[in-house]
Amino acid sequence: MLISQLKELQNNLDTLLKNDELLKNIDNTIKEISRALSSNLPVLVFGNGGSASDALHISAELVGKFRKNRKAMNVICLNSNVSVLTAWANDFDFSTVYSRQIEAHGRPNGICLGISTSGNSVSVVKGFETAKNMGMVNVALTGNDGGQLKQYASILLNVPSTDTPRIQELHSPIYHYICERVEYVQDQE
Repeated sequence: MLISQLKELQNNLDTLLKNDELLKNIDNTIKEISRALSSNLPVLVFGNGGSASDALHISAELVGKFRKNRKAMNVICLNSNVSVLTAWANDFDFSTVYSRQIEAHGRPNGICLGISTSGNSVSVVKGFETAKNMGMVNVALTGNDGGQLKQYASILLNVPSTDTPRIQELHSPIYHYICERVEYVQDQE
């Protein structure tokens, strides 16, 4: 069983390596995040469930460090503030928990990095709508065909799979590479 799962993961990695559009979009993501950080604009990262854990991971790598000791980066994980999440969801509506925080922390030309394996997570989609209206750059890390997020995404990073565990496994090397390259670019400035 493990062997077959690892073979499937290898096949999916091989598919990613041959996906020129995805590779180009990863490079564009690195450029856009680096541009925003160089201008002290926020990078807002968010998702639900396992994608929320990935958002926490990304923000920890960029605020703290990935490989190098360097200055902190202006990255906020929107699903990390439990008080805001639970108060807003309880008093208003969970579907707008990210929209509300984007209103508070977002800036034109800043970055919203939304993660949704299906691309259809309502709270992430609504967050992207708000960010787009504010003039932010939306980077969608998804699976399948990008779902609803693709219509609001400035940059679409979609893993061509419908299998949630495979999508999540492939998101990790993508965002680790982005973190490593952003850290390198920021360290050069």
